[in-house]
Amino acid sequence: MPATPSFAVPTPLPDFDPRTVPVSGIDTGLSAVPQARTTAQALRARFAAPPVWQPEIASEPRFSARAPARAAVLIPIIQRAEPTVLLTERTAHLSTHSSQVAFPGGRADPGDANAAATALREAHEEVGLEAGSAQVLGELPVYVTGSSFIVSPVVALVQADCVLRPNPYEVARIFEVPLAFLLDPAHHRRHVFEYAGQRREWYSMPYRDAEGYEHFIWGATAGMLRNFYRFLSA
Repeated sequence: MPATPSFAVPTPLPDFDPRTVPVSGIDTGLSAVPQARTTAQALRARFAAPPVWQPEIASEPRFSARAPARAAVLIPIIQRAEPTVLLTERTAHLSTHSSQVAFPGGRADPGDANAAATALREAHEEVGLEAGSAQVLGELPVYVTGSSFIVSPVVALVQADCVLRPNPYEVARIFEVPLAFLLDPAHHRRHVFEYAGQRREWYSMPYRDAEGYEHFIWGATAGMLRNFYRFLSA
């Protein structure tokens, strides 16, 4: 589902609920990432000596007139007996991606030394994650969102006993999803949406937690997770 970067005049998206867009396919023929590749030791080794691979999604069709801006997100892998990925649900009043599931992260500041510094700073501001509780492993390829953010996904191992303090202005809730669930293509659903002569495609990875609440992971967040799957399965 590759996309070509473009900064031409965008076609704005109408208001719509991505949950209502039909599923066009599920990659049940692809294998899940073996558990042996998701241990802390294996992840460190993979980033230290990356395989030859290509991200499946480099960018999305642009729908925002905003000037392109650099940003970074943290993909925090919580080191539990079964590793999980920490995600947030953004508050409804935010100007971009409101109410959506997202990684901790945001726009780069001039004082940030690199993408990892941006991701860690934003994670501290949004969920209270202390930098000392995270070990940065490396970065996945840049992902260009339809909202004109040029995002560097930074992968880190996070201590299971870290203390989190979500910022109520930006974060409606935080939650964890088993890493094994996100790295199994049987949970990767494809969607197609056509509007104003433009075809848009994305993945969703809906996850229902123990309380029965469904977290609808889609768009850029799901796209970066799909690239993470490709990185670990190469």
